[in-house]
Amino acid sequence: MKTPRAPSEREVIGWRELIGLPELGISQMAAKIDTGARTSALHAEDQEPFERNGQPWVRFKAPQLKDQPIRLIELPVTVERKIKNTSGIPENRLIVRTRLMMGSHQWLIDVSLADRDAMTFDLIIGRTALKGRGILVDPARSYLSNLRPSPIPHDEDVRRQGHVAHREE
Repeated sequence: MKTPRAPSEREVIGWRELIGLPELGISQMAAKIDTGARTSALHAEDQEPFERNGQPWVRFKAPQLKDQPIRLIELPVTVERKIKNTSGIPENRLIVRTRLMMGSHQWLIDVSLADRDAMTFDLIIGRTALKGRGILVDPARSYLSNLRPSPIPHDEDVRRQGHVAHREE
């Protein structure tokens, strides 16, 4: 059995962090670290499931940085399962796997594709994505990873500066 790391050996992150999703063309965006959510969730518009070589895939519009064109993403579907939305109502969601960059670290995470248009953050990172990574979340702090801007702006300032994904209609 793996021995847990002592708290002093763990990396501390804040309740919101700047992360990258390089396979989706997102070099930097704000994400909410949500340990109450099991699965991470990404805002995805116009989801279109299809088959490629007999395997399930999905095409969707990913959140984009300000002043960048909308990017159409195609990824294999890892699984489809029921996930409770913010109202606690189960809904079927497609799950895809992609690379997450946070600070100097990167690893693969599973992300459900959801309509997060009404939410402040286009991405929430759930506890499964953090499990086994030696990470502690400090709910009183923000932007502790190496991808942080300087000075640390408020959420609305981050949106206006284009660090948070911006969707064009």
